[in-house]
Amino acid sequence: MTTQLAKKTDERNQLADLIKAAQNGDTEAREQVLHDYRPFFLRVASSSCRRYLVLGRDDEASIAMIAFNEAIDSYSSEGGASFLSFAEIVIKRRMVDYFRRQSRRTDEIPLSSFESEEYEDGVINKIEAKEAHNVLQIQEEAEERREEIFRLDQLLSSYGIRFSELIKISPKHQDARDRALQVAKILVNTPEFLSHLTNKKSLPLKELEGRVEVSRKTLERQRKYIITLTLVLIGDFYHLQEYLNRPL
Repeated sequence: MTTQLAKKTDERNQLADLIKAAQNGDTEAREQVLHDYRPFFLRVASSSCRRYLVLGRDDEASIAMIAFNEAIDSYSSEGGASFLSFAEIVIKRRMVDYFRRQSRRTDEIPLSSFESEEYEDGVINKIEAKEAHNVLQIQEEAEERREEIFRLDQLLSSYGIRFSELIKISPKHQDARDRALQVAKILVNTPEFLSHLTNKKSLPLKELEGRVEVSRKTLERQRKYIITLTLVLIGDFYHLQEYLNRPL
């Protein structure tokens, strides 16, 4: 029993070293992981499809290998889950995506086969699977935030604003930021103001003066910041809106 446990510990340590090497650009380490753990990712995919898969014959097997390779790049031990637990979740997520692309009818997707399982070798268990779900969710949310920032940067460029300058132009005090956010909300909720902004790429300063408790000088000084807040509020920027703690 002790010898078997020591063997599994050695295998986990060896895998961890190979994953780290692969992430650092060692192609031989990556190829070794893909080769040695081919039975693992094929087993996960076969369990999901509920049929035996062969690499080179079945599309699902290729998707599993690509997902496993993706897991190598994305894995971080800081999340608490083992690599194989994390890889299992990534593979199953990609299999779900594949089935949904193949058929828009969700009742045809064998979702029950994507539930947590305990394999005979004890590598994956329900606790680790839950941790892996959490790790993957955090990473997906981080990627979504990066994508939102990229889209916002593209949008801001048409207003003559660079995302990189927002830190410099943002008000230093919370009360000033709160006032700027209130101005942005007034813009959002006033169609003629919002139309002026989106069409002329500028603030309707004269009109705003009579509606806000902020001086024109402050409006001009915070122009780029207020425009950015407004664009975030009206755009498809879920995570950035959450950051503003703004219920619409």
